Amino acid sequence: MGTAVGTAAVGTGSGVGSAFAATPAAAGAGTDREERAAEDRAFLDLITAEGDRLVPDVLAGYRAGLVNINARGTARAIRRLAAAWVWERSTHHHDETLIAPMAEMAEALADYQHDDGLFDQGNLHSPPDTAFSIGDLCIVLSLLGEDDDARTAGVRETLGRIVRAAGPAMAEGGVHTPNHRWKICGVLAQVNALFPDRRYPRRIDQWLAEGIDQYPGGQYSERSATYASVVTGYSLLTVARLADRPELYENVRRNLRVTRFLLEPNGEVVTVHSRRQDQTRQRSIVDYWLLYRELAIHDHDTELAAVARDIERRIAELPGGEDPTGDALARVLHHRELAGRLPGSGLPPTRYEHHDTDTALFRSRRGDRAFTIFGGTDFAEIPTFASGLSTNPTFLAFRKGRAILDSVRLAPQFFSLGHFRSEGLERASGGGWRLHSRVRAAYHLPLPPQHRREDGDYALTDDPRFWSAMDFPHRPKTYLTLRTEVVVRESGDGLDVSFLVDESEVPLAIELAFRPGGELSGSGLTSVQGQADTYQLVSGEASYTVGDDRITFGPGNGSGPGQPPVVDPGERYTWLGGNLTPTGPRVLITGRTPFRYRLTLR
Repeated sequence: MGTAVGTAAVGTGSGVGSAFAATPAAAGAGTDREERAAEDRAFLDLITAEGDRLVPDVLAGYRAGLVNINARGTARAIRRLAAAWVWERSTHHHDETLIAPMAEMAEALADYQHDDGLFDQGNLHSPPDTAFSIGDLCIVLSLLGEDDDARTAGVRETLGRIVRAAGPAMAEGGVHTPNHRWKICGVLAQVNALFPDRRYPRRIDQWLAEGIDQYPGGQYSERSATYASVVTGYSLLTVARLADRPELYENVRRNLRVTRFLLEPNGEVVTVHSRRQDQTRQRSIVDYWLLYRELAIHDHDTELAAVARDIERRIAELPGGEDPTGDALARVLHHRELAGRLPGSGLPPTRYEHHDTDTALFRSRRGDRAFTIFGGTDFAEIPTFASGLSTNPTFLAFRKGRAILDSVRLAPQFFSLGHFRSEGLERASGGGWRLHSRVRAAYHLPLPPQHRREDGDYALTDDPRFWSAMDFPHRPKTYLTLRTEVVVRESGDGLDVSFLVDESEVPLAIELAFRPGGELSGSGLTSVQGQADTYQLVSGEASYTVGDDRITFGPGNGSGPGQPPVVDPGERYTWLGGNLTPTGPRVLITGRTPFRYRLTLR
């Protein structure tokens, strides 16, 4: 179970008109005025400005998107125009120039839709990918239906036809990934609110009966903090509201609490532990904005409200950010409670230590200085790489303000098995955290007599380093091993990282990858020939500086033929032409086993 320790506190007329009768009726006039008076005007100003900013972009580019249509992108564009059309405070409120583009995109989607009601989106006839588009169209139908302007009757009729065709297919079809189940459930709840059908709640119940894939500490099984968790959160809240499943609030609540400890000082979310495509990407907490806002208002939770308020501060200071900022307008108009005033005040936690044992992740933050230790890749248990596995070999990240060391990795040249990936994370004796692994490679001896074949036609099997018609499982073997231990300890205003690598004699390289935009300096730095923006630290210390922020690191560990500045990602990657090289300037510190070395980061 994940735990948090330290100073952080963890709180607990269009052909579709009749369908809108299923949407909750509006409150009486007096109650409506009272609710509107309690709304957060600054929040509404922010999402209105962000929503208005996107309209010209949609109008300028939507026709190009109709040539090679992307169902998700087209549905999202319609949603942006519809939100501005219905919102009386928008500069585009009832702007007739929006009608034709909405109608064109709606007709294009209808033409693109298969006879079975599904869309292609990367996958063929895909229920989950269709759900992402239909969810947006359901919001559009609700907004335009409530607005009930005769000029949008044609758009509503077309979109209603699309949604009605897609509903049964999503209620019968399958999925690929864990979060797809919850996305399907959320969208079926939306469709059912517009066009009730007993098949929809029945399918929701079937998926929910499998149980929500959530660890005790709050993260979902895909461990994807900037994609799958966001999709899951919005989907579960939709089901909770529209399908009367209030128990699902607790799943989202737990996830939002643990996500607070994945926040970097600049608003990024740690994703090194992810099992999805975000495990090597930087994304912002902005994606979570309305999740935090909804739970803060629903629970009157000041700690979750602090995160929502911090997100709004970031958006106001840095306009033109990620899509969810502009897209917030449609969501809020559709679910007006989101416009309520946030409880309390304050900021998210900025001083804490958090150990998530479910994912072997440790986070420490002291204001604008933070570091992450990760020892929970799936690679140690499943020696391969594939979508749905955590394989990022980064085991440490460190930052001070804008000076960011995105990744520390270790790459021994041992039988082309690739980077060091820890087999776990545990407390080290004497303090700090211990990462460790022992890998082995085999030499295969002659087959025993009972497994020999005169025709030499042996089974194609794996080593598991490579495949060959050698009947590997039946061969006796001799092994070579490589043991690695890394201990990370806080020291003053930084870290001491101790390395021990032994049991076989091989060259290795420690790779430090910094965020682009800063400046490297140090007399012991030498350029690595043939590798762009890559350096070797041969002696002394070096620094990486961005403005007034600096990370000093070292010492260098020499150079020479026995320790080439080479990072070997492993044959599983190189055979397929894969690339594990991080972006940004890299510094290599090389050595040879037996290897004892202490890296200091200050």
